Amino acid sequence: MEIKQFYDKCLAHASYAILSGKEIALIDPARDPRQYYDFAQSNKAVIKAVIETHPHADFVSSHLEIHLSTGADIFVSKLVNALYKHIPFDEGDELRIGNITLIPYNTPGHSPDSISILIRDEDGKDYALASGDTLFVGDVGRPDLRESAGAINKSKTELARMMYRTINERLLKFSDDVIVYPAHGAGSLCGKATSADTFSTIGRERKENYALQNMSEDEFIGVLLKDQSFVPKYFGYDVELNRRGAPDFLESVSKVKRIDSYLDIKKNSVVIDTRQKREFSSGHFAGAINLMEDSKFETWLGTIVSPEEKFYLISESETKLNEFIKRAAKIGYEFLIEGALVHHDHSELKSSKTLDTEFFKSNKHKFTILDIRDNNEKETIEIFRDSIHIPLNQLKERLGEIPVDKPVVVHCAAGFRSAVGSSLLENLLSAEVFDLSDNVKQFL
Repeated sequence: MEIKQFYDKCLAHASYAILSGKEIALIDPARDPRQYYDFAQSNKAVIKAVIETHPHADFVSSHLEIHLSTGADIFVSKLVNALYKHIPFDEGDELRIGNITLIPYNTPGHSPDSISILIRDEDGKDYALASGDTLFVGDVGRPDLRESAGAINKSKTELARMMYRTINERLLKFSDDVIVYPAHGAGSLCGKATSADTFSTIGRERKENYALQNMSEDEFIGVLLKDQSFVPKYFGYDVELNRRGAPDFLESVSKVKRIDSYLDIKKNSVVIDTRQKREFSSGHFAGAINLMEDSKFETWLGTIVSPEEKFYLISESETKLNEFIKRAAKIGYEFLIEGALVHHDHSELKSSKTLDTEFFKSNKHKFTILDIRDNNEKETIEIFRDSIHIPLNQLKERLGEIPVDKPVVVHCAAGFRSAVGSSLLENLLSAEVFDLSDNVKQFL
């Protein structure tokens, strides 16, 4: 038996290919299935099954495409009420792959329809647990994503209560040496304290994971619900897309419309410009949002742009444009791209004003300082005492709270988010808007 982990750092997403003999089962595959086909080909094996631990909120799975391309069956809990052809997979069921057995356990908490997959080896020994978004290294899945998405809606308190029971009635019953293979690592918004390690053991989690420590149910609920991060706008959209099943990845991205000129962009449209800050500032489409190349591009795209909006995508070259279209497709946003354009010089492009950092240092009182970091960052380190705090994910909805009687200086912790925030505000506020950018490090 071989368990191969595929890890996408941008979404902190781990998927798995389990090989036994010449048969493969995939668990929680990413949107682009080519890596799994390559793995099967290199091992001269066939993909027999695709298992979904739940309908994911943070990425789009390729389960339906793999089924249609290879004939592999899709296994998912009946509670998902999946809208594609599938085989229900819940406690009491099992699946043979080569010489091993895969056994599902219903493990609600992150979602009401979550399952975890026990991998029993050739000798009948409990070897590993593919825990989906139920159990992470150092954390468990957040319980507040299914209050208005999916076939079954549950309040975050109800799901936290389910997670408590899952931990004590399911997870802690496994042997200490059972390896834990989660669906996410550090940086995923599906948890709040996830380790950078991408696998663990039940024994380690029993000792080190805060959520697996001895506490009452009410204590656990309070601890789990505290300090969860924001929920990106695309999460509910992806739950439903995964319940339906996404279309072929390459075919879908190839259908994105290309445009040749800035003149083709419709008035008052959302425009995402992926160029670096310097290039963007020197000339950009009026109203464009500077969402630079970064490991969190997908997350912030799905936070700034809602699933009800269409947008235009701009990049510096054809190669980069193709890359960003594919990255948008990882969260199902290729359907929202109204047009994709390679940047070129144009007489009507707008330039951004540059902040005189030395003047700002001596005259901070002459500016409105806007802190767009997350709540926990603000609580941990206060950079400017008299700043206004509005997290980036809330910026569009809270514009009225920003005074416009002085120029506005936007900052985050390192410069990426402030580029997004300042470009967003540039055309929405009557005041001048400046990006402190990475110069914020001078004030830490």
